[in-house]
Amino acid sequence: MKLNRTELLPDRPGVPPMAELPPAENIEPAALAEAWRKGDIDLICVLGPTASGKTRYAVGLAHALDALLPGHRAEILSADSRQVYRGMDIGTGKDLAEYGDVPYHLIDIAPAGSRYNIYQYQQDFEQAYRAVCARGGVPILCGGSGLYIEAATCGYRMPQVEPDYALRAALEAEEHDALRARVLALRPDTPEGVLQSKKRTIRALEVALFEEENPAVRTAALPKKTFYIGTLVSREDRVARIDRRLDERIEEGLVEEVCGLLAGGIPAEDLVYYGLEYKYVTQHVLGLLSLEEMKVMLGNAIHQFAKRQMTWFRGMERDGIRIHWVQV
Repeated sequence: MKLNRTELLPDRPGVPPMAELPPAENIEPAALAEAWRKGDIDLICVLGPTASGKTRYAVGLAHALDALLPGHRAEILSADSRQVYRGMDIGTGKDLAEYGDVPYHLIDIAPAGSRYNIYQYQQDFEQAYRAVCARGGVPILCGGSGLYIEAATCGYRMPQVEPDYALRAALEAEEHDALRARVLALRPDTPEGVLQSKKRTIRALEVALFEEENPAVRTAALPKKTFYIGTLVSREDRVARIDRRLDERIEEGLVEEVCGLLAGGIPAEDLVYYGLEYKYVTQHVLGLLSLEEMKVMLGNAIHQFAKRQMTWFRGMERDGIRIHWVQV
């Protein structure tokens, strides 16, 4: 059964409407190539909400830069918080064939079931970024995880946050919903799975509060002159793309992928932690949701996620980051 698109429109109750889209620009690859050659930029970042064509655009840009910069191959570094996990392919939309002959990094670097974090990502990004630059390559960061993008491009080394047991005790007195709201106010792009339990929500707030009060140390190892490109898609196209992509992923074996992960020994609660596809499909596999209930609830959750992503990116702009939006 196909999804009923009217059930998934972002303006239905419980799903926030999309804000007005920013104006689109025309980005000339030749100008980017010249800016990189002159040292005016040291990283190109292609960002955007889910289903906005980020990977396709980044791959096309990489090919264009390869032609313009002989001897300097463009390479893509992923900024996706779930594509780091091996074996979680359909649900995270890796679509590795889309990269073709373009080298890519920071995908399939952690075992499914583990809790990869933003601190680890910054370390792994730094290593991959330095390796690309050492080869004379043109690094292109591509993804929709706002926290990961900022960890890579903010130029500040993120601290490891030690547990603050006094703070945790104080936060335990607050309602879970209030804690969730505080986390999202500080970090709107926080993955849904992080906020599923009160314990995890308290840890997320603990980290967010620490980082607010303790500015990270600037490091020379991360890029300092990022050129940001945002991919735009209309409200109607986004609804259609998300609906179509969800149907395609189910047909490609999304449910079977989750069954395989469970059979491989990954606890159901760990899959639910990852949110979105893995949360709702796991609930379906466990018999808690019918197939149609799973589709509708997951579709709504993806629309909400896309809204939060755009909120994060517009917040980056309010903080002074210039994002060049393109229509794809």
